Amino acid sequence: MSFAIPKNVPSFNSEQRAHEDVYWGAARRPQHNGNARNGSLGNTFNGLFDSNKSLPMYKDKPFSYTASPRTSPLYFRKRFWFFLVVTFVNFFFFNSYLRPSDETLEGRHNGSTSPWEWMKESSSSTADWELRQDAARDAFKISWDGYANNAWGMDEYHPMSKTGKQMSPTGMGWIIVDALDTLMIMNLTSRLSHARAWISTSLNYNQDQEVNTFETTIRMLGGLLSAHYLSTEYPDMAPLSEDDVGKPGEDLFLEKAADLADRLLGAFDTTSGVPLASVNLKTLKGIPSHDDDGASSTAEAASIQLEFKYLAMLMGEKVYWERAERVMKVIDDNGMADGLLPIFIYADQGHFRGSNIRLGSRGDSYYEYLIKQYLQTSGEEPIYLDLWEQALAGVRKYLITYSKNAHLTILAERPDGLAQDLSPKMDHLVCFMPGTIALAATGGLPLADARKLSDWTPKKEDEVELARELMKTCWGMYKATATGLAPEIAHFTIDKPPHMESDGPLKSKDIDFDSPLDSTGWKKDYIIKAQDSHNLQRPETVESLFYMWRITGDAMYREWGWEMFKSFVEHSALKGGAGFTSLQNANVVPPKVKDNMESFWLAETLKYFYLLFGPVDVLPLQDVVLNTEAHFFPRFKLQRGLKTGWTRKRRDKGGRIVWEDEGTKEGEKKMKEKPTSVADASGTMKVEAKGRPTTIKTIEVVDANPGDKVDMVDKMDKMDKMDKMDKMDKLDKMDKVEKVDKADQSVLQS
Repeated sequence: MSFAIPKNVPSFNSEQRAHEDVYWGAARRPQHNGNARNGSLGNTFNGLFDSNKSLPMYKDKPFSYTASPRTSPLYFRKRFWFFLVVTFVNFFFFNSYLRPSDETLEGRHNGSTSPWEWMKESSSSTADWELRQDAARDAFKISWDGYANNAWGMDEYHPMSKTGKQMSPTGMGWIIVDALDTLMIMNLTSRLSHARAWISTSLNYNQDQEVNTFETTIRMLGGLLSAHYLSTEYPDMAPLSEDDVGKPGEDLFLEKAADLADRLLGAFDTTSGVPLASVNLKTLKGIPSHDDDGASSTAEAASIQLEFKYLAMLMGEKVYWERAERVMKVIDDNGMADGLLPIFIYADQGHFRGSNIRLGSRGDSYYEYLIKQYLQTSGEEPIYLDLWEQALAGVRKYLITYSKNAHLTILAERPDGLAQDLSPKMDHLVCFMPGTIALAATGGLPLADARKLSDWTPKKEDEVELARELMKTCWGMYKATATGLAPEIAHFTIDKPPHMESDGPLKSKDIDFDSPLDSTGWKKDYIIKAQDSHNLQRPETVESLFYMWRITGDAMYREWGWEMFKSFVEHSALKGGAGFTSLQNANVVPPKVKDNMESFWLAETLKYFYLLFGPVDVLPLQDVVLNTEAHFFPRFKLQRGLKTGWTRKRRDKGGRIVWEDEGTKEGEKKMKEKPTSVADASGTMKVEAKGRPTTIKTIEVVDANPGDKVDMVDKMDKMDKMDKMDKMDKLDKMDKVEKVDKADQSVLQS
């Protein structure tokens, strides 16, 4: 199955082309009336079998690379009818014995033997990883079936109350679309068929609804594109005849993706090109954030590139590529030294808001997408490798510190800028970094193979070691709680002043996380506050465990993942096969629950468990890039006229932009017009010009040397005092202006 551009196409060279694409693109897709029939076929059978326990339409096959039914449709039809007859016979005559193993976890809650009891008996010496992978698959099936039985077609699922809720008038497919590629890699054919039928008949993005630009891009657009990729390149994964080549629905996922992308483009219609936080899917109008003074988060603005660039490659439409790429240029043109960015950016100006620096919420996936953009285009865009390396160096210089007792590596925050105090806090979201660092160091190759390459360096070896240490810290977040499930946020006990990696790296002590006799004091290093103790089924730690296992080959990461998986089963699985729930408090047993099953539980967390426990040659990291929602995209070479359309401005050793015309009138003008929120390693200093005429009432000035800050602002003030001078002679006369108001100087230096 492949997508081909029609023979008759309009001119791609017209200046109006980009505007036409946005307007007509959103209207050209076939629209549906939105009257969902709940997938129809599966529910018809479920209604027939309704007896307070559900049976799957057919038993899903275990994954294998066997010949696809695409090549043998007659055999597939015979098998279907044969299986249907057998199912009816078994139901009516042996119902008292027939009970699918994945139907319920009720046994654990009513005192009888749990179907998961065998998990406690497995050890590393006898580990059956195929069986463990099946357990992850079973957990997915229970979660999916609970949703399908109680809230099918809904965007939210509350498994305790067995209810659902829509995020838009007719639904976004939030859970269904997000889980498509998980269904595929687990080869859950019947469930995939049910999902595909709903998408074909009920999913309609032409809704008068405001949606989050970033979340809709990574989950919905990413999910559809990943489903298109897997169904095209891996046709034996949960094969369906409906998307065979030549069938009317062969490009269903791609068509839906293009329709959605055309609507999302409205968010990019800003002066700077940075997308607004939200967009209305029907009017195509972008909407600023309702919080944060209307600013978009940096992570959200800069984590849509993989999706739009892959779509551009598939469709041959440069508008997707150019819109996504421009965001990177605008961000980088702010001139942030050390590659560390504030977590908010004004979409209309393209300038940052505030000076909060962190790799947790609002900041995280910006850094993730730097290296992944480089890998996505097979290393043909080195500009993104340069950005990644600069950012990682900044992280190591300003954010890496150590816990007081066990010397655990902490990736901390600088909420008031890099010159201000460190906050020893890590969101669980930060735990994407160990795997991402290892991925960047080896390019996705196994470590043993990467070390043989001519470009392997001690620096890369050191980065892998950093990944190991951060992975250990993230694992400790799980071991520190009563349930074995990590809190949303952990704080740490550190030395005062903190020992930074730039002071000399520290290796963590040899910790026995399970021994009460451990003498390292590691548990005292973790501070879990009551308001941070919830667990939202997040994937970041198991995500990094997956990368660390694939890259290092160290079985310890698999064992950690298995222990984590067992904790999820023990503390978040609900009776009656309703699914798994988030926890309100993961630090008490029994835990307090939230009655919510996140879409990323299906799209990411269980997917990563399944891949972690499975064979390493399935979807090798050298061939694919996973977006921040764990959706698969292929690596590809630049083609179809796509290329890197921007370059970085020249910088000094500190990473600050060096203007080509520095020292000239134009250079001074640029300095005066610098973005008001630019800050670097020395932080931000606000200087107010009080009681005197000036064109700059409040400015923020940055430089590595505080004295230079004063000097630069002083020159600006001199220029303001010389407004009546001949502009052509202004710079020459600046040097002759010697007298500076002492009161003004005092204000500046304070």
